[in-house]
Amino acid sequence: MSTSTSVTGAASARTARNSRWRVVDIVVAAVLGVAAGLIFWAWNTIGYAWFEAADALTPGLGGIAVGIWLIGGVIGGLVIRKPGAALVVEVVAAIISMLIGNVWGVSTVLSGIVQGLGAELVFAAFAYRRFGLPVAMLAGVGAGAAAWVFELFYGSSPNILKSVEFNAIYLGTVVVSGIVLAGVVGWLLVRALAATGALSRFAAGREARQEV
Repeated sequence: MSTSTSVTGAASARTARNSRWRVVDIVVAAVLGVAAGLIFWAWNTIGYAWFEAADALTPGLGGIAVGIWLIGGVIGGLVIRKPGAALVVEVVAAIISMLIGNVWGVSTVLSGIVQGLGAELVFAAFAYRRFGLPVAMLAGVGAGAAAWVFELFYGSSPNILKSVEFNAIYLGTVVVSGIVLAGVVGWLLVRALAATGALSRFAAGREARQEV
């Protein structure tokens, strides 16, 4: 009994220690957030044009361009691997995008909170212990589904006022975009960053060295 208790206690202590944020985690989260925010800012023009063109072709199809705006949470979770990382990085990225300037203003930050939570819930579902490509793709789905729910009710013209067909198409395309542009692209970006040695103090960087 005492052995079992000590093992359980050691495991709990290790889990608590692994969940605690270090100074380097905070710094890297900020850096990743700023970098993702710059990506968002660039995508605000390219992605929005794609969104409008696709939506004009088939209402709801514009969701295919949304994925890049979800990538911050995926990258944050994959790199830092601690509770809150996906949310923090996505929100910081949204704030940077807003401060640089876009047409959505403060709603950008609200979207960032919701999208970050969507990705965060997926990493939490795996107890912050799985960070492979399938989990990255699911985090993209979580962020996309959260964005869809947010847009369903938020704004002067929420999507709930639109047709069932529009919302079904939009949900499908946002999910696909989350899988590909946030999940797969985010995972590849983290792998590329890890290969440079920049993530040597993180598990993602150590894993990359072991694979070489």
